[in-house]
Amino acid sequence: MNLRSLTLLLIVSTMLPLFLAACSSEDSSDAESSSAQDTLIFARGGDAVSLDPSEVTDNESENVAQSILETLTTFAEGETVVEPMLATEWTESEDGLTYTFTLQDGVKFHDGTDFNADAVAFNFTRWMNGGGDKFPMYGTVFGGYQGDEAHNIAAVTAVDESTVEINLNNPQPTLLKDLALTPLSISSPAAIEEAGEEYRSNPVGTGPFIFQEWQPNERIVLEKNDDYRIDGLPKLEHVIFRTIPDNSSRLNALLSGEVDLITGLDSESYAQVEEDPELELFSRPPLNLGYLGMTLTHEPFDDPLVRQALSHAVNKEAMVEAFFGEGAIAAKNVIPPAVEGYNDDIEPYAYDPERAKELLAEAGLPDGFEMELYAMPVSRPYMPDGAKVAEYLQSNFAEIGVEAEIVTFEWATYIEKAINGEADAFLLGWTGMNGDADNFIYTLLHGDNVGSTNSTQYDNPELNAILDEARTITDQEARNELYREAQVILHEDPPIIPLVHTSPSLAGKENITGFDPHPTGRVITTEIEFE
Repeated sequence: MNLRSLTLLLIVSTMLPLFLAACSSEDSSDAESSSAQDTLIFARGGDAVSLDPSEVTDNESENVAQSILETLTTFAEGETVVEPMLATEWTESEDGLTYTFTLQDGVKFHDGTDFNADAVAFNFTRWMNGGGDKFPMYGTVFGGYQGDEAHNIAAVTAVDESTVEINLNNPQPTLLKDLALTPLSISSPAAIEEAGEEYRSNPVGTGPFIFQEWQPNERIVLEKNDDYRIDGLPKLEHVIFRTIPDNSSRLNALLSGEVDLITGLDSESYAQVEEDPELELFSRPPLNLGYLGMTLTHEPFDDPLVRQALSHAVNKEAMVEAFFGEGAIAAKNVIPPAVEGYNDDIEPYAYDPERAKELLAEAGLPDGFEMELYAMPVSRPYMPDGAKVAEYLQSNFAEIGVEAEIVTFEWATYIEKAINGEADAFLLGWTGMNGDADNFIYTLLHGDNVGSTNSTQYDNPELNAILDEARTITDQEARNELYREAQVILHEDPPIIPLVHTSPSLAGKENITGFDPHPTGRVITTEIEFE
């Protein structure tokens, strides 16, 4: 072999591994690019607390669990109307105390065990014997636990393999909506018994995805359930929940293509997302309320004319435009439009400072009055910046001669003072759990809740009677009519000024399809795919 041939051989020998490595790298990159379209990476601000939804109430935990486990009922796309899920149909007894559910046939949990009536009864027995704070949503929904006086479950019985019966002590018209709540998802009894306390990090359900791994504060990985009960679903091979605490960092991860979908979007970032042709905003129908509460045990707020005057003093449209993000709407009722029973016939209080002054004069306060105004110290979806909203209200009230001094406290103290009726007026809000009007109006304004969730100290016998009646009947349209009446009362005798219903938005790649930005905030991945 001559020198030239030897030199060429050495060059080829040296370059060949590099060439093969480059080809391998390209193939790997192409594979990742291809598989990425079968994988959804969803970034959120915080990690899950537990993957057993029964023991938590936080959204981060629930949003993961919704891909792994399923409930007996569910909510329709974009609405709070109940639809079948693991239960295919149900009947209700005339007295409203017995519900009989027919279950899906042939469904298995991810561990290969059968989903059946015994599994449903097992889960209810587990929850009702949890006690304390073990299963908080169950206790909230059903008035406590086994042995508690107010516990509303008399029995849950497996009639046969595909039939389960729930017996109540008292009518519970929200039952079907309550059963759609993620903490009432049905887990594999065998998995619970095998894992014990570790079940919270090893969930086993019937859902479209199977739990694969959890690296705390980093990621949770789910893989496709090839045996899912609905043919053709899910569309994705994997779902990855990433934890990126900072809002800006999360948005940058989306902009760089590192993730596909993000939550916790700052309102000032909406325009940036909308201007990017490769991104899309996914706005949820509002299921919350931001409001100004007025404490009726403080003068002059005991006078309805004063509360009406303040209602006329607030320029809600300008406030919403200035301080709230995409999709937020000015509120006129205690419940948002997405909730059944919403009374759209009510005319909102017009922004009318002159009318407000007339009402104050009728109330014997022609020169106005002084008050304290509590400003929320924390950011919430229904109130992103309580300080700015308080300052805006302060300027509105000043126009009618009402001098509002803004005060605030650390959050726990703020809530305690508001609940105890120490504020003249205060900013607060509420996010609906089950999409029912009762969860808003009864919770916030029934006299029985004074000193807890009713911080206004409002106790109107006429309203209380309507709300009590709505809790005793199960005919939904009859209940809707009662809630429409309740909203009329609250409009004429307002204990709060409904300010805003916000629509927290998510941002994602524009080629995502099949995603339902549901008003409850749930993240259902079953039908998501990339075009």
